[in-house]
Amino acid sequence: MAFWQLAFNQKWVTVDQLRLVVKTDSNPFGEISPAQFKQITGKDFETPAE
Repeated sequence: MAFWQLAFNQKWVTVDQLRLVVKTDSNPFGEISPAQFKQITGKDFETPAE
């Protein structure tokens, strides 16, 4: 998670890009949990409407 925290703080990734690395049922190979997403961004994790 430290890498993703750094990447977000340095603006190397956006919230939308970070959402792609969250581990979910549809993305079992994600690198961070929804709770870690909230810790990094301060926003609740929500999947984009399809």
